[in-house]
Amino acid sequence: MGNYTTIKGAVAPLAPSDALFQIDPASARRPLPSAQDLIQIDLAPRQPAPKPAWLKARAPMGETFHDLKKLARDLNLHTVCESAHCPNIGECWNHKTATFMMLGNLCTRRCGFCAVPKGKPEPIDHSEPERVAHAVASLGLAYAVITSVNRDDDNLGAAQAFVEVIHQIRRLSPATQVEVLTPDFQGVAEARRRVVAARPEILNHNIETVPRLYRVAKSGGRYERSLEFLAEAKRESSQHQSGALVTKTGIIVGLGEEMHELLAVFRDLADRKVDILTIGQYLRPSRDHLPMARFYTPDEFDFLKHEALAMGFRHVESGPLVRSSYHAHEQAQSTGLEKVR
Repeated sequence: MGNYTTIKGAVAPLAPSDALFQIDPASARRPLPSAQDLIQIDLAPRQPAPKPAWLKARAPMGETFHDLKKLARDLNLHTVCESAHCPNIGECWNHKTATFMMLGNLCTRRCGFCAVPKGKPEPIDHSEPERVAHAVASLGLAYAVITSVNRDDDNLGAAQAFVEVIHQIRRLSPATQVEVLTPDFQGVAEARRRVVAARPEILNHNIETVPRLYRVAKSGGRYERSLEFLAEAKRESSQHQSGALVTKTGIIVGLGEEMHELLAVFRDLADRKVDILTIGQYLRPSRDHLPMARFYTPDEFDFLKHEALAMGFRHVESGPLVRSSYHAHEQAQSTGLEKVR
């Protein structure tokens, strides 16, 4: 007799290949497992581990904070304070220090730690530098930090935007000190030279992490390229009659680096005569970003600061909530920076 199976009460012949997958009739008569035998799966959402007390920041508020936020909206400007989810936004804005992000709000790179949106950007808006300068002047900012997304589609255009915003701020708000936090411009020397020649008070370019983690953390970046950027900026600016620019860089910790790797990076930066170093805790912006390996303790941040100062940095800002622009005005003052161009 041929092979048969029952489908919704009907009897149908099995195909020859189906005969290999016959169900044991005995198993069909076995009782269903009881509730006690079933594996219980907890479908409740997992509660994230609480942050240590030293990573808690006050909610942003205050008149200056709201004035800056409204003005940025009115002028169609972006601040990295908001785009990168900086925990110090309230403190900095209320001290009249803000970081404006030019060249749009879409970055051409996909760094694994960064909360700034990624995608294909719009053409460069050449009126943006003047709008940024207008915001700086309207708010009476004592210190303005200007940064940008990466624009690998137009490195010279990006560099020129930094040049223009420095000139415009000095035209509209001559008392304001200017720090620029630039990309590496993919190593295009002319782009770097243009920004150096504009003579910002501080030239900042972040190293971000240790060489071993560049491939996963700093997409499109190169450790040696960033070191060269900082070294060449110092060398080129030293030929000016006013002397070398103050150079600055920042690194985040907690991505899985080892302490000896951090100290090696510090030595590389000190050898390039970098003046200011910032060290802060990586906080994962979302599940789409790199996982955080661990929290550093305040004692570890103190240790890193002590070691970096011993290597010759003029100022080191090291702490859980430190970001590149945190206490930027105080950092400039600590180097003895005078408004000489």
